Amino acid sequence: MEWLYNLFFGQSIAHAILIIALVITLGITLGKLKFRGISLGITWILFVGIAMSHFGMSINDEIRHFAQELGLILFVFSIGLQVGPSFFSSFKQGGMQLVGCAVSIVLLGVATTGLIHLVTGVPIPTMVGILSGAVTNTPGLGAAQAAYTDASGIEDPTIALGYAVAYPLGVVGIILSLIALRFIFRIRFDRENEALAVLSQEHKMVERFSLEFTNQLLNGRSVAYIRDLINRQFVISRVIHTDGELTMADADTKLNVGDKVRMICQPEDREAVTAFLGHEVEMTNEEWGQNVPNATFISRRILITKPEINGKKFSDLRLRTKYGITLTRVNRAGVDLLPYQGLELQVGDRVMVVGPEKSVDKVAEVLGNSLKKLDHPNLVTIFIGIALGVLLGSIPLMNVPQPVKLGLAGGPLILAILIGRFGSHFRLVTYTTMSANLMLREMGIALFLACVGLGAGEGFVEAIMNGGYRWIGYGAIITILPLLIVGTFARVVLKMNYYTLCGMLSGAMTDPPALAYANSVAGNDMPAVAYSTVYPVVMFLRVLTAQIFILFAL
Repeated sequence: MEWLYNLFFGQSIAHAILIIALVITLGITLGKLKFRGISLGITWILFVGIAMSHFGMSINDEIRHFAQELGLILFVFSIGLQVGPSFFSSFKQGGMQLVGCAVSIVLLGVATTGLIHLVTGVPIPTMVGILSGAVTNTPGLGAAQAAYTDASGIEDPTIALGYAVAYPLGVVGIILSLIALRFIFRIRFDRENEALAVLSQEHKMVERFSLEFTNQLLNGRSVAYIRDLINRQFVISRVIHTDGELTMADADTKLNVGDKVRMICQPEDREAVTAFLGHEVEMTNEEWGQNVPNATFISRRILITKPEINGKKFSDLRLRTKYGITLTRVNRAGVDLLPYQGLELQVGDRVMVVGPEKSVDKVAEVLGNSLKKLDHPNLVTIFIGIALGVLLGSIPLMNVPQPVKLGLAGGPLILAILIGRFGSHFRLVTYTTMSANLMLREMGIALFLACVGLGAGEGFVEAIMNGGYRWIGYGAIITILPLLIVGTFARVVLKMNYYTLCGMLSGAMTDPPALAYANSVAGNDMPAVAYSTVYPVVMFLRVLTAQIFILFAL
């Protein structure tokens, strides 16, 4: 039975795979347990890993480090790829506010750490380790260790020990803070969803309405002339002329007083467009020829699935000229875009096409419109992005005295966001199905948590018994106090949506498990968008402040 003992307590690759699989299995099983409706979810994987490591079921350090970093990369990359298309628009709509709150959390954490050092006399290197664990920031730990070793010529084991002791409660403390804020402000998810829907309508969705054209000064002018004159983006899909004829519209269509037009524009442009052209009128879909059998024109959403269309501009396809149709909207990652000549289309876009049925069918053939084709994963884009992300994360940004880097989490995350937004410019197909993205994400976070737990278990109990139990309390203060202060300010003063608040707080602590919890609670992408918005700045500050702290100790 020696082979069985070696399988559970040896150092082989088979042993490592078995232990990681068992940790993840037990952790996910325990994560299904709820206490008063509350569950820590997959965070249980971390505690199962600590327990197994404590009882001798550790794995080879090199294998563990590899699996841990690979899991983290898969997790953050899948998030970045998903939120990339809406990242920059969300940043414009309140990103600076999110970053300001996140930076405040970082600075409050540093100030709290310094205050605890002054009150208790715990050495600064140990406090930096506790700080890194309390905010679940592994790159900060590595930067602190490297800075101390290079400056003093020796290693201080209490840095890593403080990290290991504070980390578990750091993970739990962040999630508990999110739960506490939920109960303090009596958050009701139905109200948050309603507010989110209103926000989505205000910032993301285009509006459709009917107008009667009454501007005598523009009588007989083309749609293109009017659009340039008022300097507003809009699309007119159909026109009912004064003689009752229903026609499709394009840039060359001339409008006459009394014509009724089907208008599509951004909500913020609606009032100006209406005032300039005429006045709104109530008209049904049937009057516009929609939902009517044998109607002259039909409208249909068509899915772009042909790779050769990816990255091509709307003007390059010449759909209006070739097929006599009008493209009125482009839906990308849940965001409605107004089509313009320079708009680059991407695989996965859903376009609204208006025109004769036979022409719409031909356009569907040109664009693909095959869900089956989207089931095939685009692995080239994923691995190119990961490779470039690792390269970006390894570039030294500044030296104080050690190089500050984005690391194996920040680099891939930023590259994934950029690829998700601009990948089509380089003919990269960035679309992945939601199920594929979730599988990649969950596999990554499970691997990461299992390996962190297995690495922190050895010496964990001993450190606590020798006085390290106090470090747990210090770490809890560093974790929870800044989150509650800034979270309360963001909710009360800034009126921040709870889902966005959860993502911002998770990103401020660079904590993937908290983000995973927030995603499961929200059921939408708002936490991931907020997390990705603040993560790069926070990661840089965490690494920088950890190294500066060490310099004060020497």
